[in-house]
Amino acid sequence: KAVWRDNLPNFLLLHMYYFSPCVCGCCGALRPRYKRLVDNIFPEDPEDGLVKANMEKLTFYALSAPEKLDRIGAYLSERLSRDVARHRYGYVCIAMEALDQLLMACHCQSINLFVESFLTMVRKLLEADKPNLQILGTNSFVKFANIEEDTASYHRSYDFFVSRFSEMCHSSYEDPDIRTKIRMAGIRGLQGVVRKTVNDELQANIWDPQHMDKIVPSLLFNLQQEEGIERSPSPETEKESPVELTERCFRELLGRAAYDNIKNAVKPVLMHLDNHSLWESKTFSVRCFKIIMYSIQSQHSHLVIQQLLGHLDANSKNSARVRAGIVEVISEAAVIEASGSIGPTVLEVFNTLLKQLRLSVDYELTGSYDSFANLGSKVIKVHEERQLQEAVIKTIGSFANTLPTYQRSEVMLFIIGKIPVPGMYPSLGSANTGVEGSRMIQIMLLKSLLQVTAGFQSTNILTALPTSFLDPLLSFTLMEDAEIRLLVLDILISIIDRHDNRHKFSPVRIISDISVLKLKVDKCSRQDNLFMKKHSQRLYRHIYLACKEESSVQQHFESLYTLLGLICVELANEEVVVDLIRLALALQDLALTEEALPVYNRCAIHALSAAYLNLISQLTTVPTFCQHVHEVIESRKKLVPFLLPEDVLVESSKIPEKLEKVEGEVLFVQAKIAEMLGGSGYNTERLATSYIPQITDEDRLSKRKSIGDTVSLQLEMESRNSPEKEQRSTAEQITFETLKQAIGDSVNVEELERERRRQVVERFQTAPFEEIAAHCGARASLLQSKLNQVFEITIRPPPSPSGSVGNGHGRTRSVPVYEMKFPDLCVY
Repeated sequence: KAVWRDNLPNFLLLHMYYFSPCVCGCCGALRPRYKRLVDNIFPEDPEDGLVKANMEKLTFYALSAPEKLDRIGAYLSERLSRDVARHRYGYVCIAMEALDQLLMACHCQSINLFVESFLTMVRKLLEADKPNLQILGTNSFVKFANIEEDTASYHRSYDFFVSRFSEMCHSSYEDPDIRTKIRMAGIRGLQGVVRKTVNDELQANIWDPQHMDKIVPSLLFNLQQEEGIERSPSPETEKESPVELTERCFRELLGRAAYDNIKNAVKPVLMHLDNHSLWESKTFSVRCFKIIMYSIQSQHSHLVIQQLLGHLDANSKNSARVRAGIVEVISEAAVIEASGSIGPTVLEVFNTLLKQLRLSVDYELTGSYDSFANLGSKVIKVHEERQLQEAVIKTIGSFANTLPTYQRSEVMLFIIGKIPVPGMYPSLGSANTGVEGSRMIQIMLLKSLLQVTAGFQSTNILTALPTSFLDPLLSFTLMEDAEIRLLVLDILISIIDRHDNRHKFSPVRIISDISVLKLKVDKCSRQDNLFMKKHSQRLYRHIYLACKEESSVQQHFESLYTLLGLICVELANEEVVVDLIRLALALQDLALTEEALPVYNRCAIHALSAAYLNLISQLTTVPTFCQHVHEVIESRKKLVPFLLPEDVLVESSKIPEKLEKVEGEVLFVQAKIAEMLGGSGYNTERLATSYIPQITDEDRLSKRKSIGDTVSLQLEMESRNSPEKEQRSTAEQITFETLKQAIGDSVNVEELERERRRQVVERFQTAPFEEIAAHCGARASLLQSKLNQVFEITIRPPPSPSGSVGNGHGRTRSVPVYEMKFPDLCVY
């Protein structure tokens, strides 16, 4: 009793202090000043809002005594926690408003401890179940994120905020308006986290996969919800929709990515598109990567292309629709990249696309993915593989169109080197596809090459058609496959046509005045003259031999006419014009003499020759030449209209069942043409000489189909130069009669060579192995004997200086060189 009596005033004072905070008088005077200032900012009625006058006093006190700032923050955090627990949300809003104002006003070194209290309060609000508190906490965090602090802090952790804001981005609240607000708050929160951490070296790396795997999918989820999320009528969301906010946040995130962070930022995008099967629709995936390519720094764009190419390789055994979607994205992204920084990925793009083209051909022909883990059980849909192949070819063309001329030339060389040539590469494609697989690969790669050459305009034809490119390309003009030959002709046309004249030569027809075509003709440059001097004869020979192919159809002859017309317009000088006229006349002779050709082909060759001579006669502007061509054409219209392009080179051709002997006035006469052009200064000697193509080894090798053909042809070439053949007389005299006989006999050279080749190939294909082995062994023995003779001649010493000879019984053993005794004057 004595204790209670003596300490009763103190007990009453403590009771009043703890349980009656609003009591004035001496009890309030005993509390710390910062607490009194904080308490004074709260009104009796929370609807009245923050007491601004008292808030100014609190701010002034915090600026005057910054060491008290951490205590102010702790006390505010204590009051806010109590108000949250008691559901006094009005006071919660006032406390957060006060915290925001203190953060905006104070930038002293001791603000770090205050920030810790602030983040603790924001965290409590985000953990609350009330959407309004979550939004309130997010808004305060965004304001804090926009503050540039004077000193960095290494002890803060934003892992909770990344996780919580990502969860808010996926909110599934029942009310659509509130759901939209929560998701937008989550997006703004992620944006704030990125802004606060991306430039702070002391912070945990926000680009780590553990963070990017949460941030990026959350943004993509909202980016694809454009149709799913209803717009709220509130003024806040009318200004900006969640999709627009997400795109802006996504662009800001990518724009801050450095070189080392591109991979971590793009990989979650690829995984999100995989997990939600978004490659097949193409629209959203293309939109995502357009945002990425336009947002990142241009010098980093090739890293995105590399990741896409790697992802395409990783999905090589996925469905064709998925691969087609990835190819479509690569097409769009590569075009954007090419407009900025090309980087080292040009050939890598084409290499990966061509690889996918080969795989698609294998899948189509084999019907399975030929893989483990039961992936082979998937059903291959041929039409989807065809669509994928078209998408790959289209992508190759669209990317090539953005490249400069020199890089496109490199790509052309790269692709031509990938095309398999029968005989030279016996194992083409996979072991399961066989010859058909090789053919399809050839066609697909040639189509890709055609896409690259489309619109290709090089001022220097020597660089556009180097020998390393022209040689393998021309070898395909003699393939038996008609589609391959047509593709090669189109490729040549695309490269040679530098003034967009090709469409003016289609359809093939007899034109009385070519001025209506409005051809663009420039003077032949020095480089063009050098090119024609180097390669013209090979071009003429391949054109001539291409006309002899029995499988040629209307499109082939139209392409041949276009090619001849472009050579005349783009690359012609006086010498070239003469050779082209000789070639046209040689084609006429070919149609007359090659009776083994189908009737349509012979008529088409006549029509091609007539149309081309009509074109070139008007380009030369020699009146007599034009008159002769006009007379022959008029005679054909009356007597043999099926020898003109209007009746032959059309969809429904009008040709006879059997072609009778063509002669007389319906033929172009070489002697007359030579005489007419000779009077205008053209080379009459060349015009009077008929064009006869020389059959080379290249032409024969171009039709090889197996390794057996290759061996037989090599043996054939060896046999022509073998020692078994009788040596020609070195004293043989060359006379005019000899040359005349040689020219006359050269007509049958091709037939003899063909028959000889057939016999050699037939022998190696049908003869028993023992007979072939014996033949090769005999040739090897003969070669060895000749080598022994050569070695004996070079090693055997000359007769000794003593001149010792046997007694009529033969020569004695000669003295070796190293034992011979020479006079001193003979030794050097």
